[in-house]
Amino acid sequence: MSDLINEFNDYREKMNEVILSKNNLVMKRLWNLDTNTYEDGALDKKTKEMLGLVASMVLRCDDCIKYHLGKCRELNVTTEQLYEIFAVANIVGGTIVIPHTRRAAEYWEALLNEKN
Repeated sequence: MSDLINEFNDYREKMNEVILSKNNLVMKRLWNLDTNTYEDGALDKKTKEMLGLVASMVLRCDDCIKYHLGKCRELNVTTEQLYEIFAVANIVGGTIVIPHTRRAAEYWEALLNEKN
């Protein structure tokens, strides 16, 4: 796995453990709500992850972008689909999203290289 992917996943896992170990009910409920939001329902998981990626890009959250990119890769989103997601995010969010698109493209390439 690339350093870019390992660094993100290791830090995320470590800090999630720290936060959840404090046993704060509101934080636990928030984590649970987030998990349940992306389960299959009227929309499937793949669609929800793609929506999450657009929202994360528009909100300019690089950690969220990386998380949703990883989930999109797990759910077999294609590179062609991904670049349509990027297009929607850039139209909705404006040119300020371009730097996040660059980092997202870099992370996607790392994810693709990891699986090959």
